[in-house]
Amino acid sequence: MATRPNWAFRTVVNLVRPLATLLLKRSWSGQEHLPTDRGFIAVSNHVSYVDPLTFGHYLYNSGHPPRFLAKKELFEIPVVGRVLKSGDQIPVYRGTSQAKDSLDYARVVLDRGDMIAMFPEGTLTRDPNMWPMVARTGAARLALESGAPVIPVAQWGAHLVLPPYSKKPDLFPRKPMVVRAGPAIDLDDLRGKPIDTELLRIATDRIMATLTAMVADIRGETPPEHPFDMRAHQAPKTDNAEGAS
Repeated sequence: MATRPNWAFRTVVNLVRPLATLLLKRSWSGQEHLPTDRGFIAVSNHVSYVDPLTFGHYLYNSGHPPRFLAKKELFEIPVVGRVLKSGDQIPVYRGTSQAKDSLDYARVVLDRGDMIAMFPEGTLTRDPNMWPMVARTGAARLALESGAPVIPVAQWGAHLVLPPYSKKPDLFPRKPMVVRAGPAIDLDDLRGKPIDTELLRIATDRIMATLTAMVADIRGETPPEHPFDMRAHQAPKTDNAEGAS
């Protein structure tokens, strides 16, 4: 049984849900794949700043109040930060000594029977056609360390409301929004092994391949043969840039 969010978070949800219903033509499916007897990790693709709302709406309405791993900067925004804290959301401290704390607390959440929601890419996809890209390994590490199942939740349509990196929403007419959960991703052959960089990459690529196939099915299109790798497209640092960083 999922832990019920406090009244402050429920109030915000009850204000946002009617707005989402007004703006989006929902097509939801696959809720039967969301476990009801244990904690789990739900992973999704990321194409718009609206994605957390649509992903969270789907999970909440399915009886699974989401606990997101979100970058710590969001918790520093006065109103937004209070809402996130009231909903037991988890700040991520990338590149600091506290970086591991977020995954440690996520394990506590899973152990008590609640779920964790994650965007494995860690940011909006940089693929020019909005396909899922090569992801970070945090979701895979959490899954392998905790033993929790990973449920893929593909979504498509949020970019019609707010395109990637845009600040200008297109609210009307209502936009179609597809959210679809699939069966747990099979990681059994990887569990119980020493967790190293290679194992994490194998698990991460398997997670993203599943999401990509689901997005392709929703879109009715063929994804690229190789996912976009943001690291390969980063410009090398110059001596001056290194000195300024």
